[in-house]
Amino acid sequence: MGMCFSRGDRSPPKRRGSRRVTNPAADGGVGSNRWARIRSSRKEDNLIHERALAAAILFQQQLQNGGGTAAFDRSASLRYPNGNSKRNQNQALPRSSSSRARSLTDPLLQPHQLVNQDIKLDNLETNHFVLVHGGGFGAWCWYKTIALLEESGFKVTAVDLTGSGIHSFDTNNIKSLSQYVKPLTDFMEKLTDEEKIILVGHDFGGTCISYTMELFPAKVSKAVFLAAAMLTSGQSALDIFSDKVESNELMRQAQVFLYANGNDQPPTAIDFDKSILRDLLFNQSPTKDVALASVSMRPIPFSPVLEKLSLSETNHGSVRRYYIETLEDNAIPIAVQESMISKSPPEQVFLLKGADHSPFFSKPQALHKHLVEISRIP
Repeated sequence: MGMCFSRGDRSPPKRRGSRRVTNPAADGGVGSNRWARIRSSRKEDNLIHERALAAAILFQQQLQNGGGTAAFDRSASLRYPNGNSKRNQNQALPRSSSSRARSLTDPLLQPHQLVNQDIKLDNLETNHFVLVHGGGFGAWCWYKTIALLEESGFKVTAVDLTGSGIHSFDTNNIKSLSQYVKPLTDFMEKLTDEEKIILVGHDFGGTCISYTMELFPAKVSKAVFLAAAMLTSGQSALDIFSDKVESNELMRQAQVFLYANGNDQPPTAIDFDKSILRDLLFNQSPTKDVALASVSMRPIPFSPVLEKLSLSETNHGSVRRYYIETLEDNAIPIAVQESMISKSPPEQVFLLKGADHSPFFSKPQALHKHLVEISRIP
């Protein structure tokens, strides 16, 4: 969603005195067998890529052949089993660099190296992460994060919102935010009163988890906004991202409005120019992940983007919030992220150096470590 309404760069607002956490150390404690582990991890990573891409292509072919419902026995959630750059406002957008060598700030580590073995997951308030994708994405985008968290012992649920991922509903027919978020709220309703989860929202998923926090505050232990829309009461996602879209030429080129009810009626959805997505959303991501996204992304419903949230201090305000900034983000620039943080300060801010708008692709290991760290905060 941010790619459609993102502001252009602007001078960052006056900073708060809150604690900020950067990426983990470069070497991560990798020993003499580092290269052997890297070769092994790359083989496993390639296998995961190939399987995910194959599944996405099959789904796309089914839609093109007129299949109304995907032939997957799924509910609202999709699970995969175990198995400081200095910003210059005049600087040109980073070119796609998916063929580059892996950054040392995101080393290839085994999950056991990222989790402190002295801390038992049973001692955490919750070990259950619920991942909510951004506009146009689906549960498929979390596959690396799901694998890392589950291998570290966490329970993970990734939700396909209405008309997203393998959810077969027509995006053009989504009329409200509640309809769009229904798979998530249905999941929350099924949790027992004793169950708590950590909500993670990316991009427009930030609006969705804020809506959910207002409805189910007692079931949300913590909320993590990952390069996400973090709204205050009375705001819509459009309010956050629309005012400087005209100054961002790449943003304007990428958005394609859909008018299912006729050109004389308001837009029903927003689609993407696939040729621009790499530079806008995946400028630091691997080529295989860009290919997966190109066959998997779907239009964003327009009505939920317009809807203003009603958030109370009693409900939404009672949930502990954390923000993870993506410093090489061309869709929701860092100035916009910092503006939202300044207006509604979370408990803590984490920084992902070298991350584009899709850190689950470009910085999966560093993202994983931040999520684990957030889960441990007492």
